[in-house]
Amino acid sequence: MTLSLQLYSMRDVADQHGLLGQLPAMGITNVEGYGGVYGATAEFRAAMDASGISMPSGHMGLADIEGDAFDASLKTIKAMGITQVFAPYLEPQERPTTGEGYADLARRLNTLAGQFAAHGIPFGWHNHDFEFVTLADGAIPMEVILDTAPDIKWEADLAWIMRGGCDPLDYINRYGNRLAAIHVKDIAPDGENVEQDGWCDLGEGTMDWAGLIAACRAQSDDLIYVLEHDKPADPIGYATRSAAAFKTLWESTNV
Repeated sequence: MTLSLQLYSMRDVADQHGLLGQLPAMGITNVEGYGGVYGATAEFRAAMDASGISMPSGHMGLADIEGDAFDASLKTIKAMGITQVFAPYLEPQERPTTGEGYADLARRLNTLAGQFAAHGIPFGWHNHDFEFVTLADGAIPMEVILDTAPDIKWEADLAWIMRGGCDPLDYINRYGNRLAAIHVKDIAPDGENVEQDGWCDLGEGTMDWAGLIAACRAQSDDLIYVLEHDKPADPIGYATRSAAAFKTLWESTNV
């Protein structure tokens, strides 16, 4: 098991290099990158190394890795020490509206998986909620993506599956062999934390994380668990409390 922290959660911390130095005391020595930290790779990597931090996974948008952009992103990946890459999102205007449209997307992803595989790097998709909303033709985008792109991995954001109206346990059980990483975050009770888009610290919300972690552990003992909060009011406090909560959850689900 690898515990990591999605750095997007910490984007409002003014001193990003100083932040890295605070993480080990929280029990966090791995982070997941995103576009906001790739601008000055040498400096950021030096700050990571000085703090004993590794970046085993990173998010990269499709525009940053397809076609002519691939080689430049590969340099970033190698500079940061990233060993797994996940494409994280489609803007609303970019989302297909049919199952066949998502099948076309899946074929693009599968091509990228082949390109990354040539460099020894697993590649996959990171979901939000829209992939679990049934389309007018009856297709469920996430299922189309995984079924049509057999070579990609899956970074499962289980809270977004819930927000998409589906049962994350169902998808863990059905597609567990595709899992490479899990995004770990919690949904606040209805009406709470509105200013934080309804998210909350791990363990303070409505998600059955003990059951979900146990289900994930039953599928694989080699997953990355990535702490995330899309809009924390107190990023440092969030990370500190959630890392401690994860440790307790992990120990309680020892199998």
